[in-house]
Amino acid sequence: MILRELIRQSEAMLDEKDKDCNVAKVLFYHLAHKEPHQLYLMMDEEVDEELLKQFQDGMQRYMNGEPIQYINGKENFFSRDFIVNENVLIPRYETEELVENILYKIDDYFDDYSSIDLCDVGTGSGAIAITLALEEPKLNVVATDISEEALEVAKANASELDAQVTFYQGDMLEPLIDRQQKFDIFVSNPPYIPQDQEIESVVKDNEPHVALFGGNDGLYFYRKIFKDVRHVLKDRALLAFEMGFDQRELMSQAVEQYFPGIPYEIIKDINGKDRMLFIYYHLS
Repeated sequence: MILRELIRQSEAMLDEKDKDCNVAKVLFYHLAHKEPHQLYLMMDEEVDEELLKQFQDGMQRYMNGEPIQYINGKENFFSRDFIVNENVLIPRYETEELVENILYKIDDYFDDYSSIDLCDVGTGSGAIAITLALEEPKLNVVATDISEEALEVAKANASELDAQVTFYQGDMLEPLIDRQQKFDIFVSNPPYIPQDQEIESVVKDNEPHVALFGGNDGLYFYRKIFKDVRHVLKDRALLAFEMGFDQRELMSQAVEQYFPGIPYEIIKDINGKDRMLFIYYHLS
């Protein structure tokens, strides 16, 4: 079959089922190990039989509700390809904005530091920790996760991208407290979806629930961190979190309860939604 016809048929099938038509091209150029622009130079070529079978299998998996990122085994984050599978959350664009803002804050508050200790709690695929380690050479990065399977993915990503990150397995802050480690920067993107909130089936049915749901109001893990995080902070420290876009009021109450008198701000993302929390622990 000619590639042009294969893509046309696949896009029509996706459109009929109200699914993302771009998936056909994305899946094909990934399987063919081509760049997106190279696809257009191949449109009148015959598709190899083995490649055609792989493509049809992938399309069937997608039609059955599996995310394209898990089918491809990769997702792009901060212009780098990260390995992803069903053991880790798929990195989102909003999290790129968190990383970008952390890099700005490093320039603002730690510019004169020759070395900066940073931890990423609940690292998942390692996207945050690895990206920060690669973008800012002054950082000494430690990352934790409760899931051994997730850490396997994170370690594979660090190896593939040649990032220096130390990984610990354990529940939230425990591995850091046990080792009596302290940090200049504390980062976390904990699960923040309320337990009973309806979410897209493609997310609920595929991505790990341990990385999605955060108790009755979504703030269970934030409160758990806020309660004990001083044990792992240096005298002056920056705390950075991703958060749910509708949690401003609840989050403000929690921060003011656990960090009375400490400056903090909730920052909007590019879409104008409340997405990032920064706490300035003795940084003024």
